[in-house]
This record gives sequence, C-alpha cells and structure tokens, in this order.
Amino acid sequence: MAMADVVGLTLAGMGFELVDARASGGGRHLSIFIDKPGGITVDHCAEVSRHLARVFEVEGIDYDRLEVSSPGLDRPLCKPADFTRFAGSKVDVKMRTRDESGRKRFAGLLRGEAAGVATVEVEGRDVALKLDDIDRARLVPDLLAKEKK
Repeated sequence: MAMADVVGLTLAGMGFELVDARASGGGRHLSIFIDKPGGITVDHCAEVSRHLARVFEVEGIDYDRLEVSSPGLDRPLCKPADFTRFAGSKVDVKMRTRDESGRKRFAGLLRGEAAGVATVEVEGRDVALKLDDIDRARLVPDLLAKEKK
C-alpha cells in the first residue's frame, strides 16, 4: 500500500482528513497536511505524528523526518468534495490551459461543484471550471472576517 493510502486510512480512523502528503529528500522527508471541521491545533498535529510514527513502523515505511501540519489559511482544494465543502469562500484558481478569452487565473467566490465542474463567481459572472483542468486551487484567507463579527 502506498504511503498516502496508509496515511489517508489512518487519519480517517482518527477523525481527520488527509489534505496532502508529500515526500522529498529521496522519500526520506514526509510532509503530511491534515484538516478537520473546526480546524487543526498543535496538539492535533502532535497526536497524528505520534500515531503515524507507530503505523509507519508496522507498515515498514522508512523515513528520516515526519512533519504534520495544518494546510493553513490558504488551504489547497484538491478533491471534488473540497469544492463543495468550501462553497461560499473566496478562492484563487489557476488552470492548466487558457480559456477562450486567454485567461488562466480566476479569483472569486466559490459557488460549489457538480459533475466535475467548479463554479466560481468572477467579476459578477459565474465561470465553470473543469476540475480535471485545474492546475491549482486555494482558499483566499479573509483576515477581516473575525473582525466583522
């Protein structure tokens, strides 16, 4: 089983979501990004790190360094469910190819996802973006949101 599959199954059993798993340094440095509704704390990261260290030992996954962290305020949107979960949020999307107007980047309000297409309101109009054509999509942090409440 691949490292990301092991991590995903383990995290699901702990009540966390795997946002991303990366290996660098010849596969010796593992970076795991986790999330859950309500957010991630340092204690969550420590708990997951301790648990994954034991799981990796049992599974024979060899590494030198394990880093577990939150995806941050500018969380990447990777799976179709992410585009549904974060509907109503500001996003920045970079496409692999240009649209008919020559545009590759779209920043606006995420409306949601259906049938492999994300809808983003950009400059007052809805734009349909195929998930398969998205190079990268991230939330845009609204740092003033808490001050407004």
